[in-house]
Amino acid sequence: MKDKSLKELYRKGETIELTISDIAEKDQCFGRLENGTAALVKGMLAVGDWISATITKIRPTYIEAVLDRILSPSADRIEPECPVFGVCGGCKWMHVSYDAQLRYKQKKVHDALVHIGSVEDMPVNPALPAPGITHYRNKVEFSCSSKRYLMPEELKMDVLEKPKDFALGFHAPGNFEKVLEIDRCYLAKECMNSALRVTREFAQEYGLEPHAVREHKGFLRNLMLRYSEEQNVLMVNLVTSWYDAGLMEAYRDRLLSSMPQQPMTVVNNVTSRKNTVAVGEKEYVIYGEGVVQERLGDLHFRISANSFFQTNTKQAETLYEVIMTMAGLREDDTVYDLYCGTGTITLYLAERCRRAVGLEIVESSLADAAENASRNGVTNASFYGLDLKDFHTVLGTLEEFGLPRVIVTDPPRAGMHPKALKTMIRLQPETIVYVSCNPANLARDAKEIIASGYRLEEVQPVDMFPHTSHIETLACFRR
Repeated sequence: MKDKSLKELYRKGETIELTISDIAEKDQCFGRLENGTAALVKGMLAVGDWISATITKIRPTYIEAVLDRILSPSADRIEPECPVFGVCGGCKWMHVSYDAQLRYKQKKVHDALVHIGSVEDMPVNPALPAPGITHYRNKVEFSCSSKRYLMPEELKMDVLEKPKDFALGFHAPGNFEKVLEIDRCYLAKECMNSALRVTREFAQEYGLEPHAVREHKGFLRNLMLRYSEEQNVLMVNLVTSWYDAGLMEAYRDRLLSSMPQQPMTVVNNVTSRKNTVAVGEKEYVIYGEGVVQERLGDLHFRISANSFFQTNTKQAETLYEVIMTMAGLREDDTVYDLYCGTGTITLYLAERCRRAVGLEIVESSLADAAENASRNGVTNASFYGLDLKDFHTVLGTLEEFGLPRVIVTDPPRAGMHPKALKTMIRLQPETIVYVSCNPANLARDAKEIIASGYRLEEVQPVDMFPHTSHIETLACFRR
């Protein structure tokens, strides 16, 4: 008798029971029914959970479902601290013990290298844990909206305790228009949470109109906060649709009087763009220097409101030290740092080699990189503006520094551009240190690097973002 298809065996809306056996992409987990049918289930799950779920889609080789309830919890499961966990999209794994999170992330990297990169028998080191798993972010961006996302219990209320037409918090997952009101973020510094509360009270007291995305109107857009671990200085950056000098002075005075013990600087970024990115076309310094300063190792960095900087300061030092160990630098080395951003890795490299060359396309990042080099007295680092897909066009210009023995590449989430990858391999460095925030794309590029005559020697995940599914991974290739 011919085997029945899954569409003959199951129907949409049917309830199933299964044990979760693995994590998957896109906030899903994997399990098999008793008859062996594969299922991807959406929900806040942990490996080992026995659950009931409702089928939402039937694919040719597997079914998709959404969690109904936990029948028997996993040993990895814990009670999350945050009251809006499961609704806010910031933390995905706060319901899982930290030891288990690290195991999941290590396996995620290993599976990508095996299944996508075709790397066999490559042991992946245990993920290096973060020194703190809450309040570790040095930058948090809140959004303001004229449409507040209503919690499930609020949908049943006749009278709401909070207005529907004002919200300051995080965008609801998958919804660019509605914002979930947040009183406290457990990943943010406590001074950031204080600034959030003060800003909300000020905005409502002064009747500040929140931004409406579809209508493209409203004054208040974003509250972006930065914190310096070295200086204990908080940067408060209010992003608005226009500048109001009197209002900004009142806002400054409210912050200073409400948080008298907290050193701070206050800036106002102004933008008329239709998008929701918290970057202004013009910036006004309302109080203080308008920047914060941070230290990584022996280097000091000046960070403006719109500069890129690693979000977890303490763990960034761990990440950079692993890069240095893998690179195995010699005093006479020339090193290329691809996708160098504001030059933090380049300057780290420059301390231990003859010449470090950083390549980056974003002009503002290059300006910050040059400024950071000058501030730290680093004279053996050079920076070039370049779209890395055009890497091959500047090799003649770079020849004056000599061929690199070591290349460090830290591409965006999409991975290296194919042309940049080919040019990097053509240079035949002895060592390639690949820094990745996306295990799947690391595995894709690793496959090509290995096929070009390199050996993958070591893989080290570094957990920069506890309670999330993100993992930073360093891979060391030797020719």
